[in-house]
Amino acid sequence: MFGFRGFKKGRRLVGLDIGSSSVKAVELRKKGSGQELVSLGIDNLSQDTVVDGAIMDANAVSSAIERIFADNKIEATEVVTSVSGHSVIVKRVSVSAGSEQELAEAIPYEAQQHIPFDMADVNFSYQVVGPSPTGTGLDTILVAVKREKVLNHTNVVSQAGKTATIMDIDAFALQNAFELNYNPPPEHTVALLNIGASMMNINVVKAGAPLFTRDVSVGGNQYTDTLQKELELSFEDAEKLKIGEPVGNVSPAERTAHLRSVSEILLLEVQKTFDFFHQTSPSETINHIYIAGGSARVEGLAELMEAEFKVPVEVLNPFRRVTINANKFDLDYINAVAPRMTVAVGLALRSFDAL
Repeated sequence: MFGFRGFKKGRRLVGLDIGSSSVKAVELRKKGSGQELVSLGIDNLSQDTVVDGAIMDANAVSSAIERIFADNKIEATEVVTSVSGHSVIVKRVSVSAGSEQELAEAIPYEAQQHIPFDMADVNFSYQVVGPSPTGTGLDTILVAVKREKVLNHTNVVSQAGKTATIMDIDAFALQNAFELNYNPPPEHTVALLNIGASMMNINVVKAGAPLFTRDVSVGGNQYTDTLQKELELSFEDAEKLKIGEPVGNVSPAERTAHLRSVSEILLLEVQKTFDFFHQTSPSETINHIYIAGGSARVEGLAELMEAEFKVPVEVLNPFRRVTINANKFDLDYINAVAPRMTVAVGLALRSFDAL
């Protein structure tokens, strides 16, 4: 499992994904050799409550967290949450070190070379992937997050009466949820896309390690904005139309045309990311794309992406190998919200870290 910062094993932690359009929570527990869903909750947020990953209305978000825990009778008070966006830097670097001790001493210097922020303003961590491909040193993932970004999240969690035990990265939570549920061949390179309301997290992964990550400021809100503007709809009606519900006299052909125009913009950003990736890893070929997030099931998106990139594209199901009690949960509802819950599932998996 990929992630940062270990803790005492055995704590019950809730995965808490604070997104631009909603707050999502997932609680898991061990069941045999796998995991079972204990709790799941979603509370929608109004526009501009969270903008580009920054919490603008702390009271609204803390209230949403409180409602989720109360409505779903979640007793655990410790959470794992995550961040993404321009305040987050993820770099894969080769560090000249022969041991963990040497690496720990070298990392502060390496961080200064690769992180474009004042080191006094960031929290940073790292994880060794393996020996350096050059044959000397260690291949290491270096992560830095602006402290104000971390405090923005941890303060609102505290305000809701909970404790943020671990701060993770959306892209890594996405990867952990994927690896729980799928077993790609180790030689396959997989692109994971989490398409949220205002942010798309992209993580290119091979053999359990991230090769390239990027956060892009595009997402489902652009579908809503386009439908709202072009068809003169309210925000609520545009949201309904986006997920396929009929609205007024809008024809299916009109809806499809506008959705496709936004999907093409989104695909340009994905193509740009893949181009960046191939510049850094020219020998790698992406074999499969998995899409998650609230916009993963937008009409025609997966098919358009498959035609553009000529690889299989699949909507990621974070509950594919999670045991779900049908007497406790509505399975149709779980299936409907599954792509939105991917990051929250990945965060909840940190309860089972062996660190």
